[in-house]
Amino acid sequence: MNGKLQISDARLEPLSQKVLAGERLSSEDGLALFQSHDLLAVGWLANHVREQRHGNLTYYNVNRHINPTNVCVAHCKLCAFGRSPDVSGAYTMALEEVFARGAQGVAEGATEFHIVGGLHPDLSFDYYLDLIRGLKQRFPQVHLKAFTMVEVHYYARISKLSIKDTLLKMKDAGVDSLPGGGAEIFHPRVRKIICDHKVSGTMWLSIARTAHEIGLRSNATMLFGHVETLEERVDHLMRLRETQDKTHGFQTFIPLEFHPANTGLAHVPKPTGIDALKTIAVSRLMLDNFDHIKAYWIMLTPRIAQIALGFGADDLDGTVEEEKIYHDAGATTPEGLTRAELERLIRAAGRIPVERDTLYNRVDRSTMPPLPPATARPSDGFVPASSLIV
Repeated sequence: MNGKLQISDARLEPLSQKVLAGERLSSEDGLALFQSHDLLAVGWLANHVREQRHGNLTYYNVNRHINPTNVCVAHCKLCAFGRSPDVSGAYTMALEEVFARGAQGVAEGATEFHIVGGLHPDLSFDYYLDLIRGLKQRFPQVHLKAFTMVEVHYYARISKLSIKDTLLKMKDAGVDSLPGGGAEIFHPRVRKIICDHKVSGTMWLSIARTAHEIGLRSNATMLFGHVETLEERVDHLMRLRETQDKTHGFQTFIPLEFHPANTGLAHVPKPTGIDALKTIAVSRLMLDNFDHIKAYWIMLTPRIAQIALGFGADDLDGTVEEEKIYHDAGATTPEGLTRAELERLIRAAGRIPVERDTLYNRVDRSTMPPLPPATARPSDGFVPASSLIV
C-alpha cells in the first residue's frame, strides 16, 4: 500500500497521529480501529508500522505439521478435529509413524516440525516425551515447536507435575519452542461458550509466562469471528501485550480466522475478508511489542494472505504440509505449498521473500547439505485409536 494517508473516518485522525509518532495505542483506540469502516486508512497505518520494522521483506519457513492424535477429551464446540476414541476417524500414531513423518519432512527440507494434537485420555506424558526425544535424536537439526499451553496444562495434570516441571521435562527432551494455539479468546464469557473444558485465558497466559521464564519462546494466537465482541478482541490483544511487556517471549502473533464447518458452531457465519484484513491490521497496530504478525494462509486463503502483506502482516507461515486441524473444520486451501509457490505469492504482492527458521534467522539453502531421502512411508506404523494399547 503506497501513497499518502487519506482518512474518511474522523475518529481515526487523533489515532493516526499517535501511530505516526510511535506512541502506544490504548484499548479505546483499538476499539475505534475495529469499529471504523475506513479499512484502507487502518490498513495504511498498519502497513506503515510493518514497513518501519521489516521494510519490504516477507518471511516464510519450510515446516511440517505433525498431529500425533486427534483423540481429545475436551470436546470444544469450536473444534472439528477432536474425536472420542471409539468413533470413526479417531487415530493415534505409533511413535514410528511420527518418526516416519519426520523423515518425510526432512526430505522435503523442513527446518521445523509443528507438533500439536488432542488431549488423549489414555496416553501418558512419557509418550509425548519419547516422541520428542525420538525426533530430536533422529533429526537434531530440525526445530521442534511442540505442544500448546492447553496440552502443557493437560500433561501437568495427568503426570501430577507442576507447570514449570512439565515444561522443563519437555525442554530437556528436546522441545525448542511452543506454538500459540489454544488461546482462542481469553474472555471467560466466550470460553464458556466455545471451549468450556479448556484452560482459562488466565491460565494460558500464566503457562506462557512460565515457558518464557525458562527460556522457551512461543507464539500467540487469537481465534476471531465467532461469538466474541469487538471489545473482547481488544481485551485479548491487551492481555497479550501486557504479558509481552513482562516476558518478551512471544515471537509471532497469528490471528486465526474461525472456520465453523463441522463444529458445534456451524450456524455461525464465517468472517468476511474485510474482517480478516482489519483484524490483522489492528493486531499490528496494537501489539507494538511483537516483532511479527503472521497471515496464516491456510485459514485466510493464499489470496487474502497476499493482501494482508499490505495490511500489517510480514509473515505467511510456511509450506505447512499435512495441516489437518483447520481442514477438518472446512478449510478448502491446499494442505501445503512449495517454497516456489510461497515465493511466487510473496513476489506477486510486491514483497521480497525471505526464508527463515523458527527463530527468524535467515536460511541459506546454498550452504545446507543435500536433502536426505525419506526413510519410511507415512502410512507405516499408523495405529487407529480404537486398537491402541497403552
